[in-house]
Amino acid sequence: MKRVFLFLATNLAVIVVLSAVLRLVGVESYLTDRGIGIDMRALLIFCAVFGMGGAFISLALSKPLARRAVGAQVIREPRGQAEQWLLETVRQQAQAAGIGMPEVAVYQDPTPNAFATGARKNKALVAVSTGLLQRMKPAEVQAVLGHEVSHVANGDMVTLALIQGVVNTFVMFLARVVGTFVDRALFRSEDSRGPGIGYFLSVIVLEILFGILASTIVMWFSRQREFRADAGGARLAGRENMIEALQRLAAGPAEPLPGQLQAFGIQSGQITGWRRFFLSHPPIAERIARLRSA
Repeated sequence: MKRVFLFLATNLAVIVVLSAVLRLVGVESYLTDRGIGIDMRALLIFCAVFGMGGAFISLALSKPLARRAVGAQVIREPRGQAEQWLLETVRQQAQAAGIGMPEVAVYQDPTPNAFATGARKNKALVAVSTGLLQRMKPAEVQAVLGHEVSHVANGDMVTLALIQGVVNTFVMFLARVVGTFVDRALFRSEDSRGPGIGYFLSVIVLEILFGILASTIVMWFSRQREFRADAGGARLAGRENMIEALQRLAAGPAEPLPGQLQAFGIQSGQITGWRRFFLSHPPIAERIARLRSA
């Protein structure tokens, strides 16, 4: 219940903030001439504010939301040798990658996994599951940590937010342009004022359809960045260690992270067929093959 409340409160706050921004820039409505025409400039601003703004607000809130989503506990003072080793390993890898020391957190989950998030390279978060620490060898854990540190060093979180924002903007823009023409052609009577029911129904349906198609672009980029992060993990912890870590992950259960964190983890479920277009991670076999051929 708490997670649902936080999700709804966050989305409401985003809508309020972005609506205020639209008022400040003077965009009250993108419909003109009694709702028959479209002010393309106003529409593009409207869509960019919500599309880009929503993506980057989510990025700015990513660390606290991620910690709450999995119940991760940031290590402030190490409690024992395992946490001391974890902190020192991340510190050494961060220095080698040329970034500031990330926050390091541990969350309770028997499935080996890890993720990184944060709006800035020097203020990121790297979190690992208890299953990762308990079920993998130290060298394999180092490789997984190197993978996540490489995500941070590559600026993957910011780049993904940028791509998502651009995609959101054009999905909203095209849905409203097409929806206006559908409403005008099929539903509007001569004495109609403002957009009709056809407009609203068309926009809802088109946003869903365009959003599904556009998500394949975002997921393609996400898969490419996983290959780059694997290569970074191999540089920081050794190629064979990175390969062995992936093999260990492939042999175990593939329980995914919560939806909003799946793109930031070390692994995701293995899916075949057309659904591969919607995978945030390439199949582990392909990742291993890419490492071996490097």
